Amino acid sequence: MKSVKTLLVILFFASVTVQAEEKKEAEKWDVNNPPGTKKMVDIDTTTGTWMNVDVSPDGRLIVFDLLGDIYTMPFSGGEAKNITNSMAWDMQAQFSPDGSKLVFTSDQGGGDNIWTMSIDGSDQHQVTKEKFRLLNSPSWSPDGNYIVARKHFTGMRSLGSGEIWMYHKTGGKGVQLNKRPNEQKDLGEPVYTPDGKYVLFSRDSTPGKYFEYSKDSNNQIYEIFALELATGEIKPWVSGPGGAVRPTPSPDGQSLAFVRRIRNNSALFIQDRESGAIEPIYTNLERDMQETWAIHGVYPTMSWTSDGQGIVFYAKGGIHYIDVASKEVKNIPFHVKDQREVREALTVKNEVSPERFEAKMLRWLKLSPKGNLAVFQSLGHIYTVAIKDGEMSGKPKRLTSQNEHFEFYPEFSAD
Repeated sequence: MKSVKTLLVILFFASVTVQAEEKKEAEKWDVNNPPGTKKMVDIDTTTGTWMNVDVSPDGRLIVFDLLGDIYTMPFSGGEAKNITNSMAWDMQAQFSPDGSKLVFTSDQGGGDNIWTMSIDGSDQHQVTKEKFRLLNSPSWSPDGNYIVARKHFTGMRSLGSGEIWMYHKTGGKGVQLNKRPNEQKDLGEPVYTPDGKYVLFSRDSTPGKYFEYSKDSNNQIYEIFALELATGEIKPWVSGPGGAVRPTPSPDGQSLAFVRRIRNNSALFIQDRESGAIEPIYTNLERDMQETWAIHGVYPTMSWTSDGQGIVFYAKGGIHYIDVASKEVKNIPFHVKDQREVREALTVKNEVSPERFEAKMLRWLKLSPKGNLAVFQSLGHIYTVAIKDGEMSGKPKRLTSQNEHFEFYPEFSAD
């Protein structure tokens, strides 16, 4: 009989535990369905801000992000199709080598993680499930089986550094590819070389281990480095005045596109990998973020076309194509006619100066020699309060009456 009662007690507590877990799960914050009054906002635009772009391997489609959603459109431009369309912030989409999937960054799970989906937005799958060291800036391996991304680390300041981690496309804990050189200086924008031998990334390589604002972008702030996967050895690939960010290798690996500063202008450069020769091909990019700090990349992603003849990139509100040989630039027009779901902002009204309120701090609290009276300062004036049996008895009373100056350091005499 006793064992039956014990079993019933165990089953009861197990049921309570399950119910508690179910309740906890039900109360879990849903990024795509937050509380509050729902409202739809219309969007009708032909320009955008800080848009990451990529071109499909077959050259038919361009994918880009705008205001937290991901869009596709024909390579020639035109009406853009929203393929994520949620309250989550989705960005940095990249086509898989076979063109069947997109990898992207999304906070729909509660924080920035790496996801994949079909090119129509269906079949979304969460690859990484970090809850603290969040990830962004994903890029496919040439065989389409692995993904590299930047994992964010913070130290003593909110500003932190990054490490490059590799994940199988199906998920898992991942593999650390490099050790961040310090706790505060930016490192990110990882991308595979077409031969799969290296992962390129940009890093703030200025002297010292502490982040500093307002650095001189005409000197070298960022460099592009190459991590050799077989050995783990890291070498600088692009250095020099104006820095180097957003490494983007050509499909044949013979050229490297990147962004560098020329005085006040950010410019698109090409490096010939065999000779090492570097030249600018477009000097009117959006201002890069080298002087500051850029967790999601120092410049938006850009993409070579599969034939290696041109590059599609974002600049000054638009999407553009440049023929690398002739340097001829064409605008790729896009039109986003869409809606965004928003919630009313949570506001709390606080009266600035109510006539009555609770004092939150008592200063210089002193007990009288007999223990029947306490004196303290609050809000700039001296108060007393009766003490009985070690507890406050009655309400505090103002000891003085003047209001021309503050009063400090009350102290009883010895008697």
